[in-house]
Amino acid sequence: METLKQKTVADLVTENIKTAHIFKKHGIDFCCGGGVSIERACEKKGLDVASLEEELIQALTEHDRTYNYKSWQADFLTDHIINVHHTYVEENSPLLLQYAERVMKVHGHHYTELVEINELVKSIVGELASHMKKEELILFPFIKKMKNAQKEGHTLPRPAFGTVNNPIAMMEDEHEHAGELFRQIELLSNKYTPPESACNTYKAFYAKLEEFENDLHLHVHLENNILFPKAKQLEKAVLQ
Repeated sequence: METLKQKTVADLVTENIKTAHIFKKHGIDFCCGGGVSIERACEKKGLDVASLEEELIQALTEHDRTYNYKSWQADFLTDHIINVHHTYVEENSPLLLQYAERVMKVHGHHYTELVEINELVKSIVGELASHMKKEELILFPFIKKMKNAQKEGHTLPRPAFGTVNNPIAMMEDEHEHAGELFRQIELLSNKYTPPESACNTYKAFYAKLEEFENDLHLHVHLENNILFPKAKQLEKAVLQ
């Protein structure tokens, strides 16, 4: 029986497009040069095949877990959003930008929508980086401060921004704009459907775009529908 490391890079990407992102991260060509075994590809790159196998197995076996987010305390929820969703955006944005630029340069002359998609990706990545910093430096610390005050049974003076509703409204506006940019990408990409003749890099780009949008949907849902209402309730309880 063929082991994972004996499979070719191209075959594994064909079986599960998620593995393409791991090969891309390690500089392994899964497109034109994907006909070599994973073991041989690691030798050529000086990579530890066992470590790469672990990453690939994780990608092949990972599944979504269901949590009762609504039952979580606001301070725990802010940590979860940063550790899971902000980290996801930070780790995957460089890869998304590389894919967008590469696919546009190779295929943009024929599939002209890729030029616009590349610009939209750059806008989304830039806006999300700024958005997350505002959450991490201003809004989330204040939410944790309010939760701590509630636990200790004391009140807080009003913050410089007056009420938590103000930064929340700004974050919700930015969420809506990011969603609109992704709606444009979804339309331009025919709901992330690559052409029949698309190479593996093209397919990987659209798969990563869809994954990125799906993560953003959950990210925004956790904030707009669970965290922000909790923050507004906290403010009523602890602000002087």
